Amino acid sequence: MNITGGIYKGRKITSPDEKITRPTLSKTRMGVFNTLYSLINSYENLSFLDLFGGSGIMGLEALSRGFGKVTVCELNKKSAQIIKSNYASLGLKPDLYIGDSLKLLNKFPQSYDVTYIDPPFNSGIYKKIINQIKSGIIIAESDINEDFSEYTVIKEKIYGSVKITFIKK
Repeated sequence: MNITGGIYKGRKITSPDEKITRPTLSKTRMGVFNTLYSLINSYENLSFLDLFGGSGIMGLEALSRGFGKVTVCELNKKSAQIIKSNYASLGLKPDLYIGDSLKLLNKFPQSYDVTYIDPPFNSGIYKKIINQIKSGIIIAESDINEDFSEYTVIKEKIYGSVKITFIKK
């Protein structure tokens, strides 16, 4: 898997076993950040929270493109080690929290400008997470049947069987 844009564009990172995570495809990642940029026009000095880190690719994409602060959460300890290794390969140290994202959300001292959520599909936790986020733009990666109509949806994009929904809080 390669970083798709910014100062680390083209750099290869390691992905956890696909039994543990579901990697976000490069076309989807590029679409997420291109759409986000069209909505906010600059990433400078903004904060990005990735609640289901996996390999850490979304946080690395955010840093590569110029976000000032990136925080990553991951429940699986093997994935967390891969995140640490991927950041280290770029000379970076992750702001990484290991644990249940739902529980960790309430412990953060700040709100984030952008929060990326990509829990296991059909897990039933999207609304619990979205309702805990206080402000900013939420980007939800889900299967195409997930319903976000009760929120302020500012953009939706479909990539095969994956839906990316941009929600404003």
